[in-house]
Amino acid sequence: MKIFGGKTKEEFAWAFYDWANSVYSLVITTAIFPIYFGAVLSKENVSVFGLNFSDKDILYSYSITASFVLVVILSPILSALSDRIGNKKIFLQIFTILGALGCSSLFFFRGEDTLWIGILGSVTASLGYWGSLVFYNAYLPEITAPENQDKLSATGFIYGYIGSAILLKLCLVLILGVGEHLTPYAFLLVGVWWIGFAQYTFAHVPKTYSHPEERQKASWYKAHHELYKVGRTLMSYASLKWFLLAFFFLSVGIQTINYMASRFGDEELKLESSKLIITILVIQYVAVIGSYTFARLSKRFGNLNALQIGLLVWAGICIAAFLMRADNPWVEYQFYALGAAVGMVLGGVQALTRSTYSKLLPKSMDNATFFSFYDIVEKIALILGSFTFAQVLFLTGSMQYSALTLAIFFIAAIAILQAMKSLQRSKNQLE
Repeated sequence: MKIFGGKTKEEFAWAFYDWANSVYSLVITTAIFPIYFGAVLSKENVSVFGLNFSDKDILYSYSITASFVLVVILSPILSALSDRIGNKKIFLQIFTILGALGCSSLFFFRGEDTLWIGILGSVTASLGYWGSLVFYNAYLPEITAPENQDKLSATGFIYGYIGSAILLKLCLVLILGVGEHLTPYAFLLVGVWWIGFAQYTFAHVPKTYSHPEERQKASWYKAHHELYKVGRTLMSYASLKWFLLAFFFLSVGIQTINYMASRFGDEELKLESSKLIITILVIQYVAVIGSYTFARLSKRFGNLNALQIGLLVWAGICIAAFLMRADNPWVEYQFYALGAAVGMVLGGVQALTRSTYSKLLPKSMDNATFFSFYDIVEKIALILGSFTFAQVLFLTGSMQYSALTLAIFFIAAIAILQAMKSLQRSKNQLE
């Protein structure tokens, strides 16, 4: 039965999880926590776990890298195991709880004395968020038909942008209206929002028992075997191989920018926190329009062409960031314009990559394992991106060169998608 604007209850519940979890990606990774991280640490050189760092932004980038390494290690085995026992929901719930607790623990991070809490909390929150997405994304090919996947994927991102913007405004009322000393309470709000709204998703998405007759015989050995089997299947599809390679390169750029944009505006351009928050809100609202726009572009021109358009804009964003200067009297407005450009392509490109991969998958009940490969590719890209950003910053002393470096990855992704299109044309001609 169709409800909620033409969606089934399962489709709506699936998309609504973006409403629940996107507060992490906005408040923790993009808006408030990166600014708070820089503000509560009074000096550039910091020490944690017996290690010294000459720049707190290098530590911040490395901590992100660490969380992605953990996701890469854990998610493929857990997703293979979930396909074997046929219950994705339990793993979605576990990672959601882990992420919400990680966000809430940041309440206790107040300075260098508690820096270890800030690092462990942010790593745990990141592990929960990205781990949950493996199982969340794997539902997409199961709950809706291929012709609806672009639209439903975009709808999820739209819900996420709207929901996270609402919570960000509540946090700003708390921080700017009452006092900045209440900033840690924003992290508690994120944890409560995430776990609270996720209950609706948990109540209505299925467990998806793909192999009910074998769920009692599940083992870690069989999970490894399932992962190996799916990996061999993936490599036998040329389109999937090319697409995952393109996805790898574009993820290096997009996700690294998501994590480091606020630190770039704060440290490199010397913008006030209020101006950074305004830019982030601009991104959220424009992203709603962008998600709709790219869903329509994909319908008219095809997914690969729409993705290439978005990636050209992303490459231009990196070059524009490199050209910006803190002493330019118009830098504030340039940053707003850059934020609008990011918003236009952020959700649209991410939604299209998710739905395109879903459409390319062979018909199988091993969707969690297939999407674990998608997730692994994204996390390895994030490891490379955050590490590259930190290393270029270390070598040059400027985040602008780090931003320019990211343009190379977008251009590589465009070239790979073009090769993929040529491969598809050749195949059609042969047929």
